[in-house]
Amino acid sequence: MKKTLQELLLALSRNLPDIPFKVCYWDGDADQFGSAAPLFTITFRTEKAVKRIFARGSMGFREEYVDGAIDLAGDLQQLLRVGMDPRVQYMKLSPRTKVAVLLQHLRSLNTLKRSPGNIAHHYDLGNEFYKLYLDESLTYSCAYFKNEQDTLEQAQQQKYEHICRKLQLKEGESLVDIGCGWGGMLLHAARHYGIEGLGCTLSDNQAEYAAKKVAEAGLGKKIRIVREDYRKVQGQFDKFVSIGMFEHVGRSYIPAFMEKTKSILKQGGLALLHTIGKEFDNGADAWTTKYIFPGAYIPVLDHVLRVAGQKGLIPVDIENLRVHYALTLEAWARRFEENVSAIERMFDSQLVRMWRMYLNGSAAAFRWGEIRVYQMLFTNGTNNELPLTREHLYRA
Repeated sequence: MKKTLQELLLALSRNLPDIPFKVCYWDGDADQFGSAAPLFTITFRTEKAVKRIFARGSMGFREEYVDGAIDLAGDLQQLLRVGMDPRVQYMKLSPRTKVAVLLQHLRSLNTLKRSPGNIAHHYDLGNEFYKLYLDESLTYSCAYFKNEQDTLEQAQQQKYEHICRKLQLKEGESLVDIGCGWGGMLLHAARHYGIEGLGCTLSDNQAEYAAKKVAEAGLGKKIRIVREDYRKVQGQFDKFVSIGMFEHVGRSYIPAFMEKTKSILKQGGLALLHTIGKEFDNGADAWTTKYIFPGAYIPVLDHVLRVAGQKGLIPVDIENLRVHYALTLEAWARRFEENVSAIERMFDSQLVRMWRMYLNGSAAAFRWGEIRVYQMLFTNGTNNELPLTREHLYRA
């Protein structure tokens, strides 16, 4: 077991000479790979943890970390980057190492008795948890950075402003926000553009918090928050926005989502869809789907555009904010670590490890993996009144 692991790590290091690292084993031995100071250290506390990795790959590695059988120190993003690097994905192994890894995989499958996990993906985390690492508006989606020195608060408000400009909001217009979260988008649009808005969410915590913030801002006559499924929303709106909700719709329901969008958006109206996505379907990340976002589906760009077009929604602008999401997640991860003691008191060490893995793994995926975040702007049918350039997005 240990020898096979060492052979695999050596092959890994040869393919990634620019990523030095150290590995400590359950028996007290340690190996350093690469000539420079290690960027990170992996400690396998038990041999069983390695068996789980051979049996379940990346899923097993992350589960063992959350369970405390593996410790990680140093730059966690550089570690998680390793699994996304093409040099690793297409790594050539010697015939001997291939056979050894295969045998260990088969032995692990035959002998491993997996105990039921004690981490529920449906933690009722509550608003107080999110306040410890999100910005003041509790925006749980990609921010928009004009430079890397922007604070998270600045970047989230810049995101809302960027969307408002894309939608070309005007005073008195009606705006529907599908999956409104804690209400940040509608509050910004009402304060700065004088819109009248409707926001829907399926979360009791979000609906209650957003309604409270609307009342505190004196915008109760302008904004209405409802706890309701988007498919039940009625009315006609000048503009439509959905930020970070589309990933939870599911592939088979994308046509229904687009049909609903068209039905509540006035002819010629603008709709902005802000969603995580990718260029091709390479499957879902099993760990994230199981423990963080059960039922989530990362949509494929061309499929979204095709279905939207079939429903009469015409794409007029698409922007990829991939690096912006990496910066957002890195900011969340820093704030999370600043408040890690309070978070552990609220929950437990497993939740801390699980969320640390999620935040850093997601940041690495946006920086080096095959995942994106898109802002797609559509018109409901043909609209010949749109600006000829994007200058309106960047005016002072």
